[in-house]
Amino acid sequence: MANPILATGAAGRAGGVGRTITEQLLKQGKTGRAMVRNEDERAQTLRDMGAEVVIGDLLDLDSMHRVIAGCKTMYFGMSVSDAYLAATVDAAVAKHHGVKAFINMSQMTVSQMSITATTPRPQHKLHWLAEQALNWSGLPVVHVRPTVFLEGFFLTLTPDSVRESDQIKLPFGEGKTSPVAPQDVAHAIAALLANPQPHIRQDLSPDGSAVREHAFLCIGVFEGAGSLHRQKQPGCLRMARIRRSITSDQHSLVSDHRRSRR
Repeated sequence: MANPILATGAAGRAGGVGRTITEQLLKQGKTGRAMVRNEDERAQTLRDMGAEVVIGDLLDLDSMHRVIAGCKTMYFGMSVSDAYLAATVDAAVAKHHGVKAFINMSQMTVSQMSITATTPRPQHKLHWLAEQALNWSGLPVVHVRPTVFLEGFFLTLTPDSVRESDQIKLPFGEGKTSPVAPQDVAHAIAALLANPQPHIRQDLSPDGSAVREHAFLCIGVFEGAGSLHRQKQPGCLRMARIRRSITSDQHSLVSDHRRSRR
């Protein structure tokens, strides 16, 4: 029997990257091991897909030994947390288990950081330190540094302002970015897990198709949903008839998020 390929955070809600990776590996005929924190319906869904589901905690070293044992290839990813660095160091026990490829989910900002160039943002610092810890461990690592996830804007940051005032409000002024869909990142990581050796010790940066201001990205996502009007406040748009529009099938990204909050 082939060694299972491990995906941590397989039941996570932040973009569903771990779940999508597991699903893609199973479609390729690979043996997928899905790490989840709790036994719930999401864990059962993974079993129904054909995954080997293991319960574990990234902050519990004993459970990490148990989860990783027998795996030669693994994906590590974790949501924003002040314990991110500690969890990464726990995952580095993969070295003890002879893991041959460790795919680490990082973020694009790390590419602009170094021992002499940092940032005041705590999570960015933790990601940079986590990369250093994995490099120092001697693990055969591939760092994947995507830009911000598209759904992070439109499923997390905008529904409240849309519901309350028919406005899309983003706290980034006139800043620009090139968001990427988490599903696309997950597909890329699944391909890496299936054939990691050509990419060992590389830093890969998937991003969107174009770097644009956030207002432009809003217009692209909500095209046809109603009239968009720029407000004087940077990064704020007003959308006419948005309450009608977000319940339509055409804009299920937002309506699905609203239903999940009820």
